[in-house]
Amino acid sequence: MAIQQAQIANVRRETPNGWHFKWAGFDITGRALAVAAGCVLAFLYIPIVTLIVFSFNSNPITRLPLTGWTFDWYEKAFTNSNLLAALGNSLLIAAAAVVICLAIGVPTAFALDRYQFPGKVFFRRLVLLPITLPGLITGISMLNFFSMMDVSLSLLTVMVGHGTALTAIVVTNVYARLQRFDRRIEEASSDLGARPWQTFIKVTLPNIRNAIIGSSLISFTLSFDEIPVTFFLTGRDNTLPMYIWSTIRRGITPEINAIGSVIVGVSIILLLVSVFIMSDPVKKAGTGR
Repeated sequence: MAIQQAQIANVRRETPNGWHFKWAGFDITGRALAVAAGCVLAFLYIPIVTLIVFSFNSNPITRLPLTGWTFDWYEKAFTNSNLLAALGNSLLIAAAAVVICLAIGVPTAFALDRYQFPGKVFFRRLVLLPITLPGLITGISMLNFFSMMDVSLSLLTVMVGHGTALTAIVVTNVYARLQRFDRRIEEASSDLGARPWQTFIKVTLPNIRNAIIGSSLISFTLSFDEIPVTFFLTGRDNTLPMYIWSTIRRGITPEINAIGSVIVGVSIILLLVSVFIMSDPVKKAGTGR
């Protein structure tokens, strides 16, 4: 009887991670967390799966039931000159934004880590301002600036706007990595006769490589998907997000589903490549032995 009562009763036990509840040997907390995580993942990824499925649907109207399978929408998407031009502009802007972010962000992170100057704490907070502000505010502010400077809106202004807004990502990631970097390695390199540029190329850069690659990928992705800043700074040329936004105002077409599916696939490939590049070389060497 005592054993039966113990199995039915709820038993609460305290662990270093908090309180866990069990009923008849069943971990309620763990199961509840698993269900919650599953619901969140389903909420995030079911729309993506739906997008991919409808990109193969032969019905030109995005609705159930599915009428058949076809690759025609992919063919139409890659023969749509306006869509391809917008895609090329987005890739160009994202690549230029990454270059601007690295050119400004890496030296800024080194300055914050290596030097002491008046107002350093305030400057660190100021660097984060563009990314903490809503894109709408950033876009309007930069539009007013370019108007005041009498600069015509074009893809160049979009590149500058994206680079300005996303530089904080590179600064924060590289600065955080430099804070964990052992400066004695650089001192040892200097003691062995290496010049400053040799120490940077062969010692410092390999140690902050992961932060640079990671922040570059994040900046590229955010720039590629950016709409608010692009909306205010673009001229006659269109970007892919702006093209999709203008198209879906008349309804979602299978071509949009097709190009969206391609972007998802390329993003997954880039993610896998970045994980491989940023993985620990010691672990990779250990798996090869």
